[in-house]
Amino acid sequence: MSSSKKTNRRDGSRSSALSPIRRPFQYEGAELKCAGVALEPLARRYGTPLYVYHWETIAASFAQYRQAFAARPHLICASVKANGNLSLLHGLAHLGSGFDIVSGGELQRVLAAGGDAGKVVFSGVGKTAEEMDAALDAGILLFNVESAPELKLLAERARRKRVRARFGIRVNPDVEASTHPYIATGLHRHKFGVTAAAAEKLYREYSRHPWLEAAALSFHIGSQILDTAPFGEAVAKMVQFIRTLRAHGVGLRYFDLGGGLGIAYHQGQKPPAVNAYAATIHKALGDLGCTLLLEPGRRLMASAGALLTRVLYVKDNEQRHFVIADAGFNDLIRPVLYSAHHEIAPVQRRKGSLTVDVVGPICESSDAFARERKLSRVQSGDLLAILDAGAYGFSIASNYNSRPRVAEVLLKGGKPRLIRRRERLDELFEAERECLPKDRSPR
Repeated sequence: MSSSKKTNRRDGSRSSALSPIRRPFQYEGAELKCAGVALEPLARRYGTPLYVYHWETIAASFAQYRQAFAARPHLICASVKANGNLSLLHGLAHLGSGFDIVSGGELQRVLAAGGDAGKVVFSGVGKTAEEMDAALDAGILLFNVESAPELKLLAERARRKRVRARFGIRVNPDVEASTHPYIATGLHRHKFGVTAAAAEKLYREYSRHPWLEAAALSFHIGSQILDTAPFGEAVAKMVQFIRTLRAHGVGLRYFDLGGGLGIAYHQGQKPPAVNAYAATIHKALGDLGCTLLLEPGRRLMASAGALLTRVLYVKDNEQRHFVIADAGFNDLIRPVLYSAHHEIAPVQRRKGSLTVDVVGPICESSDAFARERKLSRVQSGDLLAILDAGAYGFSIASNYNSRPRVAEVLLKGGKPRLIRRRERLDELFEAERECLPKDRSPR
């Protein structure tokens, strides 16, 4: 990390706007620690698999965004889908964060965590009438609308509630971003957003609606993007579109830039610094005069978290070596879903190395965190850390194979705190048990 640092007065964290935040999980000699805190005692105390997060890393990442965009009116809306743990949302709300949500459930998470509904942006292609009603009742900042039928429904719900709803339209800029196809969102073939021509028609039609306020324009081109150029291209296109709308009497107050800035999941990746990203945005914006809405998720959370997993067995099948761990793809699905790379670090590093497949206990051949990965030698009982798992890790976890979801621990000021207990087995089928017939004797 750069030696040029600034102190965040509200949380005491130190951050640099000049380079990506360094992972808190680093070796001290042969032992991997999290900001100096030993991981093995955490695993023994809370069990494995176990998610561990470092608060100061999250706060420093948030501070980088705030510093990089300080010259313009802006609101940072952390993406709840990246990690919706209530304690993390509560901490971000305390820092002044708003939130980007994509469901009614995420809205309830924000409210339960003490978040300000007036700083909530509701995105997503499939909002229901019930979700719209809940958001209107809560008084959210903005609905990002993604189709003509959705805007029609929002107008109807606002009329019924007799509440004026602010809306933006997600415009598809048709900009190619170099990322995995499953997390690219900015082309016409994707399900997200509408074309500029369709958006212009909707803005003109609804800009004078008695129960709607045309307040924003939104775009999002994808996730895990490691080049600032696509952001600049998309912003330039959308700025021109906003100026066209203004010429036709549609004045917008907010410009929602989405998120998507990537991190270094492995050594070969070099993500842009937040201030380099911001410089690209500022240059493309010119003197637009809108309040910016920024929706980081991965960049805030990913490197702050790791999934700890215990080695159950080491198995040799002729020339293939398998490290079988107690975590499975139900705990972290990214390697299966996106062929995503996560560094895997033995907590206690030994001499010698071996090329192995790191796999889990799930009854699927796809249940693997790494294939033919070179690791220092491990044995049964060793602890591994799967790094950069703070975003889209627990939030996509499931109970597949009737496995309870794992516990989550937050390290803050060097002290651990349980922020989600491990699920119990009986909780997995509680909603089903009440539906069983009263007579369950075998026939």
